[in-house]
Amino acid sequence: MFGSVLSLTVLFACKEKKPDEKDIVAKPEQLEDRVRRNLQEFLHYAEGHNNRIDDSLPLNTIGMLRSTYEENGYAALWSGNGAWLPEGSAVYRFIKESRNYGLFPKDYHFTYLSGIYDRLLTDSLSQKDAALWSRADLALTDATLRICHDLKRGRLPYDSLTLRVDTALNEKFYLQALSRVRSAKGADSVFQELEPAHSDYRALRSAIKGFLDTADFSPFTYLPYPIKDTVAFYALLQKRLLELNVSDSAFRAGDTTGLAKTLAAYQRSRNIKPSGRVNETTVKNLNDTDTEKFKRIALTLDKFKLLPDSMPAVYVWVNLPAYQLKVIEADTIALQSKVIVGAPKTRTPELNSEISNFITYPQWTVPYSIVFKEMLPQIQKNINYLRKQNLMVVDKYDSVIDPATIDWSSLSQKKFPYQIRQREGDDNSLGVLKFNFRNPYSVYLHDTNARWLFGRPFRALSHGCVRVQSWKSLAHFLVRNDTIKYPADTLSQWIARQEKHVVSGFKKTPILIRYYTCEGKSEKLIFHEDIYGEDRMLTEKYF
Repeated sequence: MFGSVLSLTVLFACKEKKPDEKDIVAKPEQLEDRVRRNLQEFLHYAEGHNNRIDDSLPLNTIGMLRSTYEENGYAALWSGNGAWLPEGSAVYRFIKESRNYGLFPKDYHFTYLSGIYDRLLTDSLSQKDAALWSRADLALTDATLRICHDLKRGRLPYDSLTLRVDTALNEKFYLQALSRVRSAKGADSVFQELEPAHSDYRALRSAIKGFLDTADFSPFTYLPYPIKDTVAFYALLQKRLLELNVSDSAFRAGDTTGLAKTLAAYQRSRNIKPSGRVNETTVKNLNDTDTEKFKRIALTLDKFKLLPDSMPAVYVWVNLPAYQLKVIEADTIALQSKVIVGAPKTRTPELNSEISNFITYPQWTVPYSIVFKEMLPQIQKNINYLRKQNLMVVDKYDSVIDPATIDWSSLSQKKFPYQIRQREGDDNSLGVLKFNFRNPYSVYLHDTNARWLFGRPFRALSHGCVRVQSWKSLAHFLVRNDTIKYPADTLSQWIARQEKHVVSGFKKTPILIRYYTCEGKSEKLIFHEDIYGEDRMLTEKYF
């Protein structure tokens, strides 16, 4: 009864009065009780003041904090008798080194904690401050809960691509994780259990340490592009060049000769064509700092957290910025291939589906978006364009129409009662084989009649479909378990005879098309160009 009255008194008092900054305890035996009182006061105060104890410590998990401390009788979780417990020190060290996990120390009250951790470790007066111990305890508990969330769930919102089924990821899950961290000999082992088991995630995460060994996280000036305000842009450019020590303070905006020389020297140092002019490639390079690279690493790790805990036994993985397709079988690469993906204006969509069949010598029905943007203007200029591109015109009854009988000048996007198809053959844009999978974007994997393009380093060139260099190997893999119906030379014979066949009946194979701009290989980081600008958009929003 007395305890309930005391709690109510404290509650109402705290709503009106901010808790004291300090609470120095004269007698050591009273410290733990005073910490309890302070913890209770701070939590009640925070609930009525936008989840803040003070301006420096916003609490992200106030509901779980309240239930945790209530259940623990408001006793400190990470300290006792004026000293840090080993588990408290372990969590603090993890926060300090959390970049190794693709996390940001600032997200876990590191600035706040670093200002008081050593004081509580070494300063005798601070060790008597029950309020300081309480603040530190709340900061560590709040940080631990958020670390558990960010390692397991990530910081990206779930969307239509997310394959996780996280009915278990409720408050109970995170409170149990907190309990394991408190009872473990080392916090790292519990945190690592929360991470994805995906081998590519592990490879990327393991490569971070080498990156951090030489990374420079100094503040830098970000350059917006395209340029909207010329005067403001060149002022920012001057600052950026000074930060890189490739210019001196004498350089001024408007000094076109000095600017050209400085930019040309910078471009040469970065293997960019030394034009001496500002362009998109140069601005991207100037913005590509270690800070921005680390954000891309963190973003990619979080994308893995949107995948299920267990991947399919066999699946096709297409990584668009890497221009690469991999077939994964039992967590091992069964085959891989270069690919050509959608151009930035006609990007390949990310998706989940299943390859259901493939077709030899396919016919291409040209999407209307391509007909109206590219083909119709060419046809209206010269009807021979159709013949040169091996195209035919089909009406709504699927009958082939003589293009010379059509008044092309009268046709437009609003009036076009035809389809345009490309005849099958070696010069068909789909090449000699197409893989089908259900999706709302009308895209697929296929061969190409422009196979020399696989030799280019930049391969974001298609209208949205994915062109596969090793299409024959992929087809053989899909029918690998039916050698009676499809002997090893079957496909080659069909191609040699230019025969059209629809091959189905094999087990549908999951296909995941994704956008991951960095990966780890042999403990080293590999960065791929952000071809669609997606990483820049997501890091600006969530990191």
